[in-house]
Amino acid sequence: MSTQPVMNTYSRLSVAFDHGQGCWLFDTDGNKYLDALSGIAVCGLGHAHPAVTTAISEQASQLIHTSNLYTITNQERLAERLTQISGMDNVFFGNSGAEANEAAIKIARKFGHSKGIEKPTIIVMEGAFHGRTMATLSATGNRSAQAGFEPLVGGFVRAPYNDVDAVKNIISNNADVVAILVEPIQGEGGIIIPADDYLNQLRDVCDANDMLLMLDEVQTGNGRTGTYFSYQQNGILPDVVTTAKGLGNGVPIGACLASGKAADILTPGNHGSTYGGNPLCCAAALAVVDTITDEKLDQRAAELGNRIAEGFRSQLGDASYVKEIRNKGLLLAIELTEAGTELAVLSKVKGVLLNVTGGGKVVRMLPPLIMSDTEAELLVNTVSRIIKVYMADE
Repeated sequence: MSTQPVMNTYSRLSVAFDHGQGCWLFDTDGNKYLDALSGIAVCGLGHAHPAVTTAISEQASQLIHTSNLYTITNQERLAERLTQISGMDNVFFGNSGAEANEAAIKIARKFGHSKGIEKPTIIVMEGAFHGRTMATLSATGNRSAQAGFEPLVGGFVRAPYNDVDAVKNIISNNADVVAILVEPIQGEGGIIIPADDYLNQLRDVCDANDMLLMLDEVQTGNGRTGTYFSYQQNGILPDVVTTAKGLGNGVPIGACLASGKAADILTPGNHGSTYGGNPLCCAAALAVVDTITDEKLDQRAAELGNRIAEGFRSQLGDASYVKEIRNKGLLLAIELTEAGTELAVLSKVKGVLLNVTGGGKVVRMLPPLIMSDTEAELLVNTVSRIIKVYMADE
C-alpha cells in the first residue's frame, strides 16, 4: 500500500529545486544546474524572466479568474497577437497541450459529421505523442504509454511518419478520413525530423481530398525551431495548429488555432474550459509572445541551435557509438547506437539537466531560447565529456 501523498506516476530524479535564474536552477542544497531541458520545452525565456514575473505579479494583484462566461480582455489581446503571428483566424484556449489537441480532434470530428460522415477518422503517425487524455493517448503512437488503458478511443488510423505514400494509400482505402494530425518534428519520439517538404506534401493531400491538416506544435511552437511556428518554414498554412509548453513559460496554457473552413466549426456549447484563457495565464503568455517577437528569439534559436549541434559534431561526430546528431533550432538530439538511460542521472551529477528519450537511445536537449554563447559552450563541453566517459565504460 502506498504511503506517499503524491501519486506514484513519475520516475523522478533525486533533486528538488529552490529557485532559478535565467538558464540556471538551484536546488535546496545550494547546488547549481545548467537547465538544458527548460521544463521540457516550457521555459523558453528561462527562469525568473523579468517580463513574465512582472506580468504575473501585476495581473495577480488585479484579477486572476472570472470564467469564460464573460469577456476576458487579456484573452482577446493574446488571440489577436497569435493570429497575427500565425496567419490563423481564431483561437480556443485551454490549459495544456493535451487539451489543445483534444480541441483539434473535436474540430475534425465535427467537420466530418458536417460532411455526412458517420464515423470520422483521423490519420495519426507512428511514434507520435499527443497527450495522455483518452483521445490524445489513443492518437499517440507509443504502445507503452497506452498499455493498461484499453479500450482506447476509436476514430484513428496510423501511418508511418515521414511517409506520404502511406498516407495516400490509407485515404484511398478509407472514405471516412477527414483529417491528418501530425507533429512537424516528433519530440517525445526522439527529435525525429522529416523531409523538408513533408508538411507541404501533406498540405497538398489534404487540399486534394477536402481534409483538415492539423499540426501539433505543442513542443515545436513559440520560437523553438527557428520561426515562431515550425510550419512557417514550409510556407504553408494549416487548418488547425495546437501549441502549449513554451507559450506560458511555466504558467499552464494551451491554444488551438484554426483557419479557413476549420475556424467556424465549433460554436457556443460545443466546447469549453473553466480555466482556459483566464486573465493570469494570458498575461503571462502575452509577455512571452512579446518578448520572443521583440527580441527575435526565434532567430536566436535557429542560430544557437546550429552552433550547439556543430559543437557536438566536432566533439562526438566521429564516435562509433553516435548514430546521428540532429537539430531544428533548439530541439537537439544525440542519437546513440546503444541505450544510454543513465545519462540523465550522470548529467545531473555534473550539473546539467537533460533527458533521454527514443527508447533510451536519444539524448534530448531543449535549452532556453535566451541561452548565452558561453552557456552553450559549457553545455557542449560537459555533455560531450559525459557521453564519452559513459560509452567508454559501457
